[in-house]
Amino acid sequence: MLAAKNRWEAKKPDEQIVQSLIAQLDVSSLVAALLVNRGIETEDEARAFLYETNSYHDPFLLKGMDTSVERIKKAIDQKEKICVYGDYDADGVTSTTVILHTLKELGAEADFYIPDRFKEGYGPNEEAFRAIHALGCNLIITVDTGIAGVHEAEVAKELGMDLIITDHHEPGPELPNAFSIIHPNQPGCTYPFKDLAGVGVAFKLAHALLGRVPEHLTELAAIGTIADLVPLHGENRQLAKQGLSHIKHSSTPGIRALIRVAGTEQSEVDEETIGFQIAPRLNAVGRMEQADPAVHLLLSDNQEEAVELATQINQLNKERQKLVAQMTDEAVSMVEQHWRDDHVIVVASENWNPGIAGIVASKLTERYYRPSIVLAIDEEKGTAKGSARSIRAFHLFNNLSQCRDILPHFGGHPMAAGMTLDQNDISELRDRLNTQAKDQLNEEDFIPVQEVDLICRIEELSISNIEDIGKLAPFGMKNPKPLVVVEDANVDQLRKIGSNKNHLKMAIKEHGISLDCIGFFMGGLEENIVIGSKISVMGEISINEWNNSKKPQLMLKDAAVKEWQLFDLRGKKSWSELLKTIEKEKRRIICFNEETQMKFKGTELEEDTILIREKEDASLLGGQAFHIALIDMPPSLELFESVIATMKIERLYAIFHQSNDLFFTTFPTREHFKYYYALLLKRSTFDLTKHGPELAKHKGWTSESVEFMSQVFFDLGFVTIKNGLITIVNGVKKRDLTDSATYQTRKNEIELDQLLNYSTTEELKSWMDERMKVSSAAH
Repeated sequence: MLAAKNRWEAKKPDEQIVQSLIAQLDVSSLVAALLVNRGIETEDEARAFLYETNSYHDPFLLKGMDTSVERIKKAIDQKEKICVYGDYDADGVTSTTVILHTLKELGAEADFYIPDRFKEGYGPNEEAFRAIHALGCNLIITVDTGIAGVHEAEVAKELGMDLIITDHHEPGPELPNAFSIIHPNQPGCTYPFKDLAGVGVAFKLAHALLGRVPEHLTELAAIGTIADLVPLHGENRQLAKQGLSHIKHSSTPGIRALIRVAGTEQSEVDEETIGFQIAPRLNAVGRMEQADPAVHLLLSDNQEEAVELATQINQLNKERQKLVAQMTDEAVSMVEQHWRDDHVIVVASENWNPGIAGIVASKLTERYYRPSIVLAIDEEKGTAKGSARSIRAFHLFNNLSQCRDILPHFGGHPMAAGMTLDQNDISELRDRLNTQAKDQLNEEDFIPVQEVDLICRIEELSISNIEDIGKLAPFGMKNPKPLVVVEDANVDQLRKIGSNKNHLKMAIKEHGISLDCIGFFMGGLEENIVIGSKISVMGEISINEWNNSKKPQLMLKDAAVKEWQLFDLRGKKSWSELLKTIEKEKRRIICFNEETQMKFKGTELEEDTILIREKEDASLLGGQAFHIALIDMPPSLELFESVIATMKIERLYAIFHQSNDLFFTTFPTREHFKYYYALLLKRSTFDLTKHGPELAKHKGWTSESVEFMSQVFFDLGFVTIKNGLITIVNGVKKRDLTDSATYQTRKNEIELDQLLNYSTTEELKSWMDERMKVSSAAH
């Protein structure tokens, strides 16, 4: 048995709608099911989703767009200084670049300002606004930020600056008193698409200012949209799809240089390249220092300058990775020591970098499946600044909103947030959030859930079907890369791969069709899976192209074995070390001989060892399911059967170590007994010590076989034995060999030895399965 890491929840699309889409679109049943799972149920919706339409909504449908465009154009005409005020993440950096490109294209006198994450924190701040004003700026345009800047809007008014806010973060109960606000989710905004990223809102403003769709800016919009993890449907999908197409052929120096330092081929860039290669590097700049170099990189029109900036950014990303590892270790140590049982994890330290708090919070949430907040304390200012990540049952923004009195500065989404607070309020925040979580969450909410798109047979995962699924790309939020499950396939091959042997390669088979599975950093599963077991696997399906051939493969995310497993360690010398790797809470080591049990005395395995000498001893195992190691040979088949019938087994490690082999490898037949008895009758007496070895050599038997048959005859009263001299007893009635205790004991030993030590793994498991079924039926 192998438990899955997550609860798999399979989506169940309406079969009638699925069949309708198959007929209307001529797509595979897998693609049709995926579309329905994503809420796309009509032919028109499906065609718009699968086939690019190039139809963006009118940007002037956004509330505040008309007045914003009018004010910006006035500033351009009158040569006013314009400042684009951005954020330091990839969405903010690309948003800033989109608006700067547009303003410069229109001839504006424009510059940008991105706050220092460490000194200023997230969002607009009064000091920055005053500094911008001192430079002679009359108009500030915020991008990917500003919706929470109520106080800063008043400062702008006081200074005589007009403030245009473009943002997409959750609006609070009070909106800033700005010149205008462009936000698809602000009250009174009827814009048809509500899920734009910050760069998406900036793109709409660029569209309105230019009077045309700025297709040359879709590559920036795609990077910010994918990086910010907004739902990839509607306009976001169109921006991502169109932008990725542009990136593959981009001549933009900054983007080309980023792709190069990421070690990726430009023609192969996809959403995963953005999410795992490009975005982390852009984010690293603002996490480690001021984000300005990232904007300069994306604005650069000089390839040499772009390569230099990209190289610097790549180095910052490497430093960021080291810091993340160190900070995560420290945060985990804190949780284990102090907050392991909390519903919401809140950790803080004065030694931490606030720029990577969000990454560490994500790692804590992934490890503990708890909402997590990671805060860096600035002792000089007496503040704590950080980020939060959540689980799906805990709406982070709503819960933090209930703590506004101690959170003067925060913003975010249901699953993520950033904040600044007084360091003296950290304990209060922890207590409040834990109280709220206890009221809202139940035990099941803390078990990770993984939604699964499709339950498939291996034969359905063909090259053509996988290529058909590719029509749904680019994948992202609300359009995730499909996760499929194959249930109860046979494990055909299994091995660790990679230079450190920390990855897993497995082949599973169903009805003669094989599927390769690759599990990165899942090499540890090899010790938990037996070849031949029935396994269910979950992962992302892909095509492996190698040496001009294509094969379907599953990128493994999780696996489960529902049946108990037999790990065959018979004859293996390394079994004693392997026992130490068995999960301690479930480990039970069974010995049938006291001498064997004594060998574990004084070792770490001693307390897990149980001695079983009779049926009643098996009750020591209790009713729980265990990972059981059978160390030595049981004294009888009857006792062994009773133990097997009593135990609840998830895994059984068969060792059956014996210090001495049985005296002979073959059991004497009735013909052997017949010949030997006739010889004794003929001689009347037989000196076993003197002539036994001679007889054994003559017949090709062992001396032990002759001694055994002699003892059987003695048990039956056929002979007497005194000082090695065998004498026939005349007039004895016929008796069956099985009446001899010696015969029965040895026969049982041989049968037990054959079963436990010489059967195949499959034969032994089948035999034990039958005994378990009988036991289960009896109960």
